Amino acid sequence: MLSRIAGAVVPLFGHLTVTADTDAELRPGSIIAANHTSLSDPAVVLAALHRLGVEPVVLAAAGLWRIPLLASALTRDGFVPVHRGDPRAAHALEGAAEALTAGRLVLLYGEGGLPHREDAGEAAPRPFRSGIARLAHATGAPVVPLGQAGARRLVSGGPAKQLAGLATAPLRRPDLHVHIGAPVRLPGERTVATACAHRAVSAAWRTAAARIGEPVAAAASVRPPGPSPVSLPPEEAAAG
Repeated sequence: MLSRIAGAVVPLFGHLTVTADTDAELRPGSIIAANHTSLSDPAVVLAALHRLGVEPVVLAAAGLWRIPLLASALTRDGFVPVHRGDPRAAHALEGAAEALTAGRLVLLYGEGGLPHREDAGEAAPRPFRSGIARLAHATGAPVVPLGQAGARRLVSGGPAKQLAGLATAPLRRPDLHVHIGAPVRLPGERTVATACAHRAVSAAWRTAAARIGEPVAAAASVRPPGPSPVSLPPEEAAAG
């Protein structure tokens, strides 16, 4: 239900486009690793994936379950609560593993938090925590890197600025872009695997940021061929 709501609402607040590498795949039982820049980017990512016919299980902050109506929707959609700084945090990976085994796609944010900045500019992915590497090692699931850019144009900064950005977004309709990279198989060593996942998501983010005109540093990890409009499934196209 949340994916459908995001798919309907996000285009009202911004111009959403989606691209993918030519060898990108969103197979059942895959981990989708995304960069986290704003409180609004989960909705942007869900809207993009909904456009592709994908409704993932999401690992989300446990505090969201304190909101009564939202808690019911999160539970109904199979989302997994993450209790940060709590011994129960490890249970989130167990729930994610069960979803992967059942053939669901699992959306995971490797950074574990938001960047500390007030402006609406893009923020490069910060170092990842080990959750993605641990989950991939435990399940053997491939990791699909997803980069999103533009969500900070919807919501960023302090509470007052966030509310103002959300209120004016339907008039401004900022550009939002999601780019999906080719799946990667992470190596067994946790530190190396975490760095590998971070590089793949960073490359996808650079592609997304470039599509909306955000300046990003060049890096050798960016794939040489240019991104193509999404074809997952074939009938879908990158549209606003």
